[in-house]
Amino acid sequence: MGAADNLERELPYLRRYARAVTGNGVQGDKIVESMLVSMLDNIPSDFSRIALFSSLDARFSMMNTGEVSSEIAALSTDARRALMLTAMEGFPLNDAASIMRKNSDELLELIADAENDLTESLASKVFIIEDEPLVAAHIAQIARQVGHTVIGQAVTREEAVRACAELRPELILADVQLADGSSGADAVASIKENLDVPVIFITAFPQKLLTGRHGEPAYLIPKPFRPDMVKAVMSQALIQRRVRHSAKK
Repeated sequence: MGAADNLERELPYLRRYARAVTGNGVQGDKIVESMLVSMLDNIPSDFSRIALFSSLDARFSMMNTGEVSSEIAALSTDARRALMLTAMEGFPLNDAASIMRKNSDELLELIADAENDLTESLASKVFIIEDEPLVAAHIAQIARQVGHTVIGQAVTREEAVRACAELRPELILADVQLADGSSGADAVASIKENLDVPVIFITAFPQKLLTGRHGEPAYLIPKPFRPDMVKAVMSQALIQRRVRHSAKK
């Protein structure tokens, strides 16, 4: 398989990683685009997935607080990127270490630091928008395992908007397509008109939301999902919320 094929296959995952690291769909896509532009004239034919992510991750490691907002700087630390590479993108420890140009022991230390951040983001109020009972129960179980309180669940857009206006959650996990044909994305758009809350979308078709079009989400989890991925992305979203709220004080 040639370099162009590798790039086309991995582009949605590069976007997913960059968006989660920055906590911003637009900024994440811009960083991926910048990386691609810089390498267009010199792409080796054997450019692997590890090489692609290493090239992207290098752009984060070279950034300083003067180049990005304080919010993105707080979210894109070495520790956060190590957790995203292993828990979200599923890289084995040695591969993630290679991507970040670290040794395995250094990467383990970074992951431990990120997991401490996860602990610090406990006790948040979580709302679930999901029409599949087993999936909703699984998400709720994962959230409770790391100390969150699940304050409600909705299976339609109307229910979600009404409940979130009343309960005011601190984190929303939302399916994209709901049973009655309504859209979880539309529900979230209505909710966010009156509530500043991070949202993680969960979908069986993540590639549809990783095309680079305007308005696509920062946090995206594919179905079927792994518990460690859900925990890591929840942590990243809540750290973004904490940083944003601290900046407003």
